[in-house]
Amino acid sequence: MNGTPYTTVIGLEVHVQLKTRTKLFCRCSTAFGAAPNTQTCPVCIGLPGSLPVMNRQAYVLALKTALALHCDIPACTKWDRKNYFYPDLPKGYQISQFDLPMSRDGYLDIGDPQGRFPDRRVRILRAHLEEDAGKSMHDEVAGRADSRIDLNRAGTPLLEIVTHPDLRSPEETKAYLTELKLLLSYIDVSDCNMQEGSLRVDANVNLHLPSPSGTIATPIVEIKNMNSFRAVERALAFEAARQYQVWQETGRKLGDVPKQTRGWDDQAQVTRAQRHKEESSDYRYFPDPDLVPVRVTPAEIDAARAALGELPAALRDRLVTTYALDRYDADVLVNQGRPLVDYFEQVAAQCQDPKRASNWIQQDVLRTLNERGIGIAEFAVAPPVLAELLRMVGSGTLDTMRGRQVLQQMVDTGSDLATAIAALGITEMSDEALVTLCRELLAANPKIVADVKNGKQQALGALIGQARKRNPNADPTRVRKVCAELIEEM
Repeated sequence: MNGTPYTTVIGLEVHVQLKTRTKLFCRCSTAFGAAPNTQTCPVCIGLPGSLPVMNRQAYVLALKTALALHCDIPACTKWDRKNYFYPDLPKGYQISQFDLPMSRDGYLDIGDPQGRFPDRRVRILRAHLEEDAGKSMHDEVAGRADSRIDLNRAGTPLLEIVTHPDLRSPEETKAYLTELKLLLSYIDVSDCNMQEGSLRVDANVNLHLPSPSGTIATPIVEIKNMNSFRAVERALAFEAARQYQVWQETGRKLGDVPKQTRGWDDQAQVTRAQRHKEESSDYRYFPDPDLVPVRVTPAEIDAARAALGELPAALRDRLVTTYALDRYDADVLVNQGRPLVDYFEQVAAQCQDPKRASNWIQQDVLRTLNERGIGIAEFAVAPPVLAELLRMVGSGTLDTMRGRQVLQQMVDTGSDLATAIAALGITEMSDEALVTLCRELLAANPKIVADVKNGKQQALGALIGQARKRNPNADPTRVRKVCAELIEEM
């Protein structure tokens, strides 16, 4: 409850645009950014005499997603017409799935490596296919105020993933969405670009309040128009507080008023009432007479399951088990996507130090990728090269600071390891030169010598900086060791 006198209860409806080249029931392109109304045909705008034909690839991608979410897959599903009027829906109905969705009863596990909330299994009620509507654009410039319709999105294949009301906080909700987006990315079914409308989130939220007579539930509100995961968090936090205030003022409970749809105003950071929410019966669902039921065979299900590959949850577990990484490190690596995990595994295998490989990739490699706005495929240092550099750091041939300088040199110039080392003037000090340097430092620092003799070993740290100023090639570990030995002999 996070210190509040209520529990927030949240269920999500996530619309995922599937990665197909053409629409769900016609051959019009789904490419983003085309001029308005240039990617339409009689089928997707519902002209008389046109007939839809299902895009099989959309079904295959939906099947992969459902299996990744551990859903049950029925042998047969059908298409239904969901009847309602919007200016951007010229047919007057949307082709969707009602009582026989293509999957149901799945789950997605979420957690927080930082321990802000307990691990939770979020149950998936259903995941079903449907076509998108068009887009209404409202020009509210003074003196013009008009609305225009772009039907390019009409007929775009969507997979609607509906959860049970299992989430209990904005933080859990963001974690669920992050994990879902990561899963969709790993199985390559959607680009999940919220700015382009490839992933859209509607949240159903109400409050449960304890009372002597049992739990009191407030009316459910559906929140729309959230364009980022951060916006989802903020909208849910605001709506929970708003509902509690309304309940204190009115005492209204679930069932007292119709379900309401509210839109998130990101600029004002508030939700605003839009309309009362319809019930399913208001949409007058009935089987689409133009589309035959879809049957899926066990062989097709097995093929889709085999194409999934290693999913994020299993990959995290393997990184922890195989490479002895902690959960947080495994989570960071996996959340960056499979290409970065593959890069890490190559480096770890070749340098024989997974923890060091993980640390350098998280701190140095990711920083470079973020600064330059590139992916790991464009990173200038190949896994064998980074592995060799880490072996040199691990053996003491290079200290950590010099190692990072070498890495930066390779990134900046594209040079190989040897060339980068030579360009920085890095040479290994001989034992004789190192002993001479340490004797000079001890002679110049009698107080440090006295402190060390009195048991303050940490005082040796001050000598390392002095050594590096005199000779940048002085290895800190070797300096500390030799100085300690020389003091012991005094």
